[in-house]
Formats: sequence, structure tokens, C-alpha cells
Amino acid sequence: MKFKTLMTIKAVVCLGFAPLLLFFPVWLLGLLGLEFSSGAAFTSREYGATLVGNLLLTWLARKVEAGTARRAIAWNLCVYDAIALVATLVLLLSGTLNPLGWGIAAVYLFFAVGFALFLAPEKKAA
Repeated sequence: MKFKTLMTIKAVVCLGFAPLLLFFPVWLLGLLGLEFSSGAAFTSREYGATLVGNLLLTWLARKVEAGTARRAIAWNLCVYDAIALVATLVLLLSGTLNPLGWGIAAVYLFFAVGFALFLAPEKKAA
């Protein structure tokens, strides 16, 4: 997969979830089997803001050429998605999230692996 394609997919996913977390957190958290509270509202909206930042980064930098900037972006997004995957798995395995949470885990896994592939050393033709 091309870097531009992966970045575009990530931007679209962020575009789908950011508004839900910012404006409809009660509905989204309820869908995942979570209880809503004032703490959950704060955390949901903060995470929605994070997704807006990821959306802007992935959309605006999707055409960046190979080099230092692209590696920095790939590192950032790989680590971000790997940490989010672990956090999601903890909630899933503890029974806090309902089975829809596995879809979220799959998305984080896809992006963590996808961006990790752009960090692997490039093979040089002999």
C-alpha cells in the first residue's frame, strides 16, 4: 500500500469518528456498552479533538515524499495506534467494552502495522 493511501484512509476514519466523539459522545459510548458520565464526556471530547488533529495531519501530509518528515509522521502514527490498540485490548479483555470494541481494535491494528511497514529499512537493489 502507498503511504498516501494509508494516510487518506486514516483521515477518513478520523473524519468519521471525530464528530461523533465531539458532538454525540453519549450515543457512541452507549453503542460500545459504556456508561456516560461527566468524566466520560470530557475524555470523549478531548479524544475527538485528538482525532481532528490526526485528521489534519494525515490529510495535509498525505503527499509528503520519503524522507525525515515522512518517517517522523510514520513513527508518530505507529506509536499512537499501537498504544491505542493496547488500551482497547485492555478494555475488551476486562469486559468493559462490548464486542463492537473488537472492530476498534482491528482498526488500530491495521494502522499500527501499516505505519510500521513504512519504518522498515528499505531494501536496496544490488
